[in-house]
Amino acid sequence: MSRIMIIGAGQSGLQLGMGLLDHGHEVTVVSNRTPEQIREGRVMSSQCMFDAALQHERDISANFWEDSCPPVEGISFTVPDGQGGKQLEWAGRLDRDAQSVDQRVKMPVWMQELERRGGELRIEEAGIEELEAYARDYDLVLVASGKGEIGKLFERDAERSTFDKPQRALALTYVHGMTPRPEHSAVCFNLIPGVGEYFVFPALTLSGPCEIMVFEGVPGGPMDCWGDVDGPAAHLARSLEILETYLPWEAARCRNVELTDDQGILAGRFPPTIRKPVGRLPSGAAVLGMADTVVLNDPVTGQGSNNAAKCAATYLQRILERGDGPFDSEWMQGTFETYWDYARYVVDWTNALLQPPQPHVLELMGAAQGNRELARRMANGFNDPRDYFPWFMEPGAADEYLKSLQAA
Repeated sequence: MSRIMIIGAGQSGLQLGMGLLDHGHEVTVVSNRTPEQIREGRVMSSQCMFDAALQHERDISANFWEDSCPPVEGISFTVPDGQGGKQLEWAGRLDRDAQSVDQRVKMPVWMQELERRGGELRIEEAGIEELEAYARDYDLVLVASGKGEIGKLFERDAERSTFDKPQRALALTYVHGMTPRPEHSAVCFNLIPGVGEYFVFPALTLSGPCEIMVFEGVPGGPMDCWGDVDGPAAHLARSLEILETYLPWEAARCRNVELTDDQGILAGRFPPTIRKPVGRLPSGAAVLGMADTVVLNDPVTGQGSNNAAKCAATYLQRILERGDGPFDSEWMQGTFETYWDYARYVVDWTNALLQPPQPHVLELMGAAQGNRELARRMANGFNDPRDYFPWFMEPGAADEYLKSLQAA
């Protein structure tokens, strides 16, 4: 069996590590933070995971929060009319529930589980010098962390990257005390034309069930407003101010909210980027990037942790199928391309939602108000975005699909 080193103790790195251990491989995972530091640190993401991604956790018996995490049962979509009302609204049920577990809850448990299964957890900063040593000592080195100097090993893929600058000003706010959605729980997605997006959904954090508020502001617009926020209380106040201004029905759910903790906030921005997957060290040794290191999407479609889980599952299968073949650069590129055959659909769909909606998309969204099957399909596309192609992405296909729904 192979000796495999994984840099990064997040969704993809730990999931892959546990899967490899279950098949007899020797695994070391490097993290620059201890489980305690992660648990006590700032929130890292919103991580709403849909059923197909959750199934990969079930497949390796790492689904420890099935009973304690509040379910996400559907998707709702709303466009305000600019006068305090709703121009458009629909909701669709998911075929199987989604869930969001704060990574400060999940990753420390998974790090301990990795060790329980026989893996090594190494706490250290991994730079180029360390990667050179890993490449000498291990059969395969995977990089699941794109920060710092090791992230620069992976060249931006100009042909596959649509953007070269951030498309949204991002913020997260974890809260207790929000009034539940009355019909069923959902990712409540609100599109404010020309301003940005707001979505909110139930989750599990360190202090129990909560709601995660996600703000996506168009750069330079009125929701690009986090630069002068000083401290947790001001962050919550700014969150509520946005809702009062643009989404009064969402503000009404927040009359009694409070932050889950002072670390339950985040603000920032980054350019969605696709990178070439094979990194070359100064010695010439090759390392393989995975998940966000090589396919970094804007969170507007909530696919980050889902992509990470699916990437880990793809890489696991490729390693298991490899047999005695070498982990050379050709194998690495082929492994990434296998994942890209899925991820490219997520990238195209996400990038489309970052642009002003095309007429056929608005027509589909409007039709979903009166068609339960269309609303259901819209909702379940978050589980597998490949289903949006071509009917959601192409005007002609959208027209044919709407005609078929009307005929039915």
